[in-house]
Amino acid sequence: MLEKSRIEKALKALAHPRTGENLVDGGVVQSIVFSNGEALVTLSIDASDAALMTPVRAEAEAAVAAVKGVKSARVMLTAERVPGSAPARPLPQLHKPSGAPAQAKPSRPAPPTPNTVPNVAHVIAVASGKGGVGKSTTSVNLAVALSQQGLKVGLVDCDIYGPSIAHMLGLTGRAQVNDAKQIRPHFAHGLAAMTMGLLMDTEQAAVWRGPMVMKATQQLLMEVDWGERGTLDVLIVDLPPGTGDVQLTLAQTATLTGAVIVSTPQDLALIDARKAKDMFDKVGAPVLGVIENMSYFACPKCGERTDLFGHGGARLTAEKAGLDFLGEIPLQMAIREAGDAGIPVASAAPQSDEARAYAVIAERLARALSS
Repeated sequence: MLEKSRIEKALKALAHPRTGENLVDGGVVQSIVFSNGEALVTLSIDASDAALMTPVRAEAEAAVAAVKGVKSARVMLTAERVPGSAPARPLPQLHKPSGAPAQAKPSRPAPPTPNTVPNVAHVIAVASGKGGVGKSTTSVNLAVALSQQGLKVGLVDCDIYGPSIAHMLGLTGRAQVNDAKQIRPHFAHGLAAMTMGLLMDTEQAAVWRGPMVMKATQQLLMEVDWGERGTLDVLIVDLPPGTGDVQLTLAQTATLTGAVIVSTPQDLALIDARKAKDMFDKVGAPVLGVIENMSYFACPKCGERTDLFGHGGARLTAEKAGLDFLGEIPLQMAIREAGDAGIPVASAAPQSDEARAYAVIAERLARALSS
């Protein structure tokens, strides 16, 4: 309780840039969760203030991290509505209303024809419209869980600017090339894996323009010897957030079995999830379903469940879009700690509730692939 009061005091020192009120008295601080030295703060804002509040989020995170007794801090923005609040602006529709006149499209060159990735039966992209929703953690644990279903699984980290898969899988060293001039994948936790983190200095920034990013994406997909230990049943592609060069290059390079969209429950993330879904519609790739990450927080001491970012938003979005809802993943320290240690929770504690959440989703995907 002492640490929480200190955190609240630190947040009172910060003002909302539009109203001038401090974050606590202005009702911006929705929740403060502190456990085992880790602080998680949720700031509830109006969706229209997202750009305005982004730097405030960073300031708040730094202020909380500086509080005595806090070992790590995370501050998240949410536009989740609370009872009695004004309704949020209508969200953009996923599809045009029935009967809407079709707009004429300008003529353009035909896009490149995607090819089958050598030695890979199915390619599944894991995507999100925005960063910070736990997409890479989901990709890693989902890949491990699929491997535990008896499938041969590969994982490729296509986040060129911020690769994290090597760390989460505990991979070290540099990638090697075989006699056929193919990049050899690394193997860990039952997976064949490749990431830019194994191709360049981890301390070196990839300050690249679009064409270089596109070429690197093509190499990670098509120039890796994914069949070194036998043909893969499925290759999981961890995409960067957004709808940019990497996503378009993937769709134009590799034949996709489908995509999985990861979102958190709050409105801001769901808006961007809709954009991700729309992107895959435009490139003709089916969306296999939606995963709600950080769905709820269960106190490790008392077991009390708290819906920090609301709950069920991703399920509702999936239902409205006619998509399968694949499952929900809790916000648990065990998942973060395992990833930081280089041992995904699905591998480190396969019988845990956290690992079981990934296993349920993997079972549903495995059935979809075999149907």
